[in-house]
Amino acid sequence: MTQNPTIQSTSNLSTVAEQFARSHKITNIDAFGNGNINDTFLVSLDSPNQKHFVLQRINTQVFRQPELVMQNMRACTKHISDRLHNHPIERRWDVPRVLLTKDELDGFQDADGSFWRAISFIANSKSFDTLQNLEQAQEIGYALGMFHNLISDLPPEKLADTLEGFHITPLYLQQYDRVLAKASPSQSPDVNYCLQFVSDRQNWASILEDAKNQGKLPLRLMHGDPKINNVMFDVTTKKAVSIVDLDTVKPGLVHYDIGDCLRSGCNQAGEETEDWDSVRFDTDICRGILQGYLSVADAFLTPNDRAYIYDAIALIAFELGLRFFTDYLAGNVYFKVKHPQHNLARAIVQFKLTESIESQETIIRAIAQDKQ
Repeated sequence: MTQNPTIQSTSNLSTVAEQFARSHKITNIDAFGNGNINDTFLVSLDSPNQKHFVLQRINTQVFRQPELVMQNMRACTKHISDRLHNHPIERRWDVPRVLLTKDELDGFQDADGSFWRAISFIANSKSFDTLQNLEQAQEIGYALGMFHNLISDLPPEKLADTLEGFHITPLYLQQYDRVLAKASPSQSPDVNYCLQFVSDRQNWASILEDAKNQGKLPLRLMHGDPKINNVMFDVTTKKAVSIVDLDTVKPGLVHYDIGDCLRSGCNQAGEETEDWDSVRFDTDICRGILQGYLSVADAFLTPNDRAYIYDAIALIAFELGLRFFTDYLAGNVYFKVKHPQHNLARAIVQFKLTESIESQETIIRAIAQDKQ
């Protein structure tokens, strides 16, 4: 699996953006965000009503059927918009809209075969790569809970599975085993640490899938990538107002979302730190996020759902580390990297975070049960 080719010219970018700008004049196009998969840009317009929109080139090596991604996104956003219209809530909550091209299509394929789409920009909002305070942690949890609540009555079968195997940890282990069998990794201390770390957790890695297959955890719809920088905050009120980056909305377990949100939110050192000793899972932030989440999501969660929250947090940190390490062994063919050891370093961060989560299991389980 390889990355899409890099964009060759600014003129091509302008041509693509004009497909979605309609009659508005484009004043600027800037790189936007720091995602590992898609190329994202913020397009500025000379328009009083729509000053910006988000333009993305979908990585079709990852999303092999981009038309299904857009179909899912339109179904999901329409359902949420209808829910909010029929049952208004007391605070601001915005839904990113799919913008159509001049030909009334939800995507555009350029001369190079790249697939582009445009999404409305959530006005007067910003995102954060790391949490600033505990109030913000509660808002992150509220945002995920609100999103899950708003789609909780949308049947999973209504959406296509655009990333088969995504967040199915046993499948990532199978891929890891295949890659490892062909690789000849250097026997450095860092590589050996990762090899041993994965080996020690092979049998545990199927815990959520086993619970799903046993009927303990129901199949629902999930966001798929609820990192904290996908939550938008109102600049004025400091409250969460939206969750964006809906590429990965698909049938799955909400536990993957809960785990990913806490994995990314409770590591104040960040995913790219090279100071591995600084990586720890902050249980105060965990408490804040889960309090915010449960304040909304308790309406549809079951006792079993709560019982597996700890496992979800530990598993998703392990899973991401496994994916980074597998990509390192494969020659960095999936995630964008800045240097050859980048994915190895990323893997170690996630494994150190997993260790920190495991060392605080009793505390985290108590928080998930509202006993702390």
